[in-house]
Amino acid sequence: MTPSQSARTVEKQRDIQDEVAKADRKEDGEKPEAMQAGARLYPVPPFPEQHQMKPGHEAKLDPPPMYDAPFYKGSEKLKGKVTLITGGDSGIGRAVAVLFAREGADIAIVHLAEGADARDTIAAVEAEGRRCIAFAGDVKDRAFCEQTVKCVVKDLGRLDILVNNAAFQVHSKDILDLSEEHFDETLKTNLYGYFFMAKAAVPYLEPGSAIVNTGSVTGLEGSRALVDYSMTKGGIHAFTRALASQLVPRGIRVNAVAPGPVWTPLNPSDKEAGDVAKFGAHTPMKRPAQPEEIAPAYVFLASPHCSSYITGEVLPIIGGY
Repeated sequence: MTPSQSARTVEKQRDIQDEVAKADRKEDGEKPEAMQAGARLYPVPPFPEQHQMKPGHEAKLDPPPMYDAPFYKGSEKLKGKVTLITGGDSGIGRAVAVLFAREGADIAIVHLAEGADARDTIAAVEAEGRRCIAFAGDVKDRAFCEQTVKCVVKDLGRLDILVNNAAFQVHSKDILDLSEEHFDETLKTNLYGYFFMAKAAVPYLEPGSAIVNTGSVTGLEGSRALVDYSMTKGGIHAFTRALASQLVPRGIRVNAVAPGPVWTPLNPSDKEAGDVAKFGAHTPMKRPAQPEEIAPAYVFLASPHCSSYITGEVLPIIGGY
């Protein structure tokens, strides 16, 4: 290569470098917009600053969570099924209840003490033309779980699908500040609750039935301020895979959905008001999911028409990696 050829190559490479630098500066000056890929537009941060006392109430959230999925059309994927949903009064649980009802299932929901939210969920299910009953109690209580399952079978005639969804979450930024009481409440709600409900339900589940657990992105990636919660969600993923293997001979499938940030009462009853305002902004989509964007995954995993060859899987829905 002659000196003149070398000089032309250097000049060409510098031109390319300048073009890329100009493009980078242009991109840096643009404010990234939240991704909208659904049938309707979803709220984006910043949200109003807000904080709620536990257990949190959907009716007080601003903006209201979007759970009714008006563009989702049912096609009898769960016709004649009976579903029990823990944490079914609000958030993901309510959205799942509505879509399951739209697919032909009767619904039982479990909640801790959110009576008004539970009544709204019952009304939403009944608007789909299906039955809905509610039970108030603590999933940490084995006897409550056993009695609830028995009542569901008695009142609705059978049990085909269990959705373990109830959870406790409160952040703790330093492990030295994470008390034993706090740690115990998280583990017993999120792990014992799933175990007690599954153990109570399995004797009533026939071949073709399904269990769908709610995991979390924190169980995949961890969260520095949610050490205890992340532990439980990772445990739920392992529980899902282990139980799935055990229940294959019974014809019962067990899977999990692992959501990222979702706009539900769980968040303002955990985070400080300023953090709630920015909730979900760190995802590639620049916004949290709405419950109706997560619920179809539960339909997919619960329906034998959609996922008869799927068991022991954890499905992440986290707004992009």
